[in-house]
Amino acid sequence: MDAASYPVPPPVSPEKRLTPGQWGILSFLCSEVAVFGTLIVAYIIFIGRDSEPGGMGGPKPIDVLSLTLVWGTTACLLASSLTIHLADRALAQGNRRTFVPLFAATIGLGILFLLGTAHEWNDLINYYQLTISRNLFGTTFYTLVGLHALHVTVGVIVMIIVLAISRRLAEKCHATVQLVSWYWHFVDGVWIVVFTVVYLLPHLG
Repeated sequence: MDAASYPVPPPVSPEKRLTPGQWGILSFLCSEVAVFGTLIVAYIIFIGRDSEPGGMGGPKPIDVLSLTLVWGTTACLLASSLTIHLADRALAQGNRRTFVPLFAATIGLGILFLLGTAHEWNDLINYYQLTISRNLFGTTFYTLVGLHALHVTVGVIVMIIVLAISRRLAEKCHATVQLVSWYWHFVDGVWIVVFTVVYLLPHLG
């Protein structure tokens, strides 16, 4: 039989594997799941203990947390998840002209979220006298929401640096932006859980 008559096997596509950077960020995010999970469980366990006999008293979530403000900051954070996704996709296609404004919009939305959080904390501390040492609610609230705000702050700073040096990164720029986008999506996902547990449930209960 002529060799040409034998079936030709399909071309073998290269196996897709995670890069060391991708493994690194995934490992980090897994550890962060444990940290935030622990804090969320602690918040749920201690919520309401201040009103029990022998409790520390003081403000309760339903009395001091404003859904109006937090709906706005949440919308900013969720919108930033969309803008960074579109920015990542634009850069993967080599479209830097679209990438820059979308990435900058992500930074701006992150800053708006932080400003909203700062405004909320200012009211809680100065108007309601809710500090981290006031009661169990204050301790668990500021620890959980504060840690998330810290992660947002880190993300914003990293994105500013990446945007500033993106021209120098050249072909490595997309790989870097992709890792940053994974981190940012994680931060947004954590906020959805925090928002539900800390802000929504007290108003629904």
